[in-house]
Formats: sequence, structure tokens, C-alpha cells
Amino acid sequence: MPAPRHSLLVRATHWITTICFFALLVTGIEIVISHPRFYWGETGTVMQTPLFQLHIPASRRTVPTGYGYVLPDQNGWSRALHFEAAWILVLAGLLYVIYGLVTGHFRRDLAPRKAHLAWRSLLASFARPLRWQRPGEAEASSYNGLQRLTYLFVIFLLFPLVIWSGLAMSLGFASAFPWSVTLLGGRQSARTIHFLVTLALVVFLLTHLLMICLAGFWPRTSAMITGRTGVRKERS
Repeated sequence: MPAPRHSLLVRATHWITTICFFALLVTGIEIVISHPRFYWGETGTVMQTPLFQLHIPASRRTVPTGYGYVLPDQNGWSRALHFEAAWILVLAGLLYVIYGLVTGHFRRDLAPRKAHLAWRSLLASFARPLRWQRPGEAEASSYNGLQRLTYLFVIFLLFPLVIWSGLAMSLGFASAFPWSVTLLGGRQSARTIHFLVTLALVVFLLTHLLMICLAGFWPRTSAMITGRTGVRKERS
């Protein structure tokens, strides 16, 4: 029987995070539509010049967008579902991080080795997908240096930052921990950071899906569902 590539907990937290992220993305889009302008600092109103804005119609007539119509306002249910999905994602993320630290998953499977950090190795890892060159089974059964660095960057920087900036927009959290908002530059700065980090996560997601397709969509997806592939030496 093939060796397991991903443990049950890794698979469970992966799919919980995936579902929550898509829920957050859809509801986040609806929330942004209510005011598609972004500011820097503590406050941001329609009377201020935004840092940047999305050239889309808003769901509120009071927001100047240049369009002569408004979209349906879905802000109410979107915010409620956004907060629920966010807390589930936080709990799943904490469980995964604790598991990764306790079992050595991060050290064993994600921490780059010295050979992974060589410039030639990193450039090869970057160039191979651009040539649409499929990895061999040995390569597909483990992460290269660029993948390891990317996963660590996403797990320990992007996700914590998107959670932190999201919490900083909460009046209750900001009242209890005002320093968390100050460090980000203010509540509107937190909102802008939250949006930009989300864009970075979307880019990661699209790249992740592309790499799965390149390595073999069904075998990789099966490995994340059942924990097993046809490679006997794979492990999680």
C-alpha cells in the first residue's frame, strides 16, 4: 500500500481552510463593494481623497464611484458570514500550526535545506513551471526550495497578517488592544493592508492550483483527500 503523503489532520485543516477562504473571499468582495475606496490612517470618508479605489459601482449611493447606478446591498449577511468563517479559519490554522510544531511537520517537510537555497536550485524551481515542464514523480512527492519558502511565507506571514489586520478593524478588538491598530497605522490602514494581503493570497491560490495541474491534478487532489498517492516513499 502506498505510504501516506498527508496526515488526516493536515488534510482536514487544508479543506476547512479552503472552504473558509472561499467564503471569506466571496463575502469580502460584497463588503468591499459597499465602499470600494481605500485610505491610509485612522479615518476614511467620502470627503477624503482615497489612497486608491476600485473602479467598480458601489452598493451605496453615498459612495462616489462615477457610475449612475448602485449594486444590490449584500453587506449585512456578508459581514455575518465573514466573521463566522474567519473564526473557523483561525481555529483551523492554530490547530495546524500546533500540529506542525509538535510533530516536526514544518521542520521535516517545509524547512528548506541548504541545497534548496542555492540560487541555481531556486532559479530552476522558478523556471520549470514557466516552461510547463512537469516534475517527475520523485520531485512531485516533495517540495522544492521555492515551494517551501512560499508555504512558510504564507503560513507564518500572510495568514497572520490578514488575521491581524482583520481583527484591527473590529471596534471591540481595537478597544481591548489599541496597540494592534496603532502598529498598522490606523483602522483604515488596517483595512487597506487586509485588502492587499488578500490579493497576495489570491495570487498564491492561483499559483498553487497551477502547480497542482502541472504535477497532476487528480493524483495531487486524491492525495489531499485520501492521504495517499501511487508513490510509496511519500510522507507528510
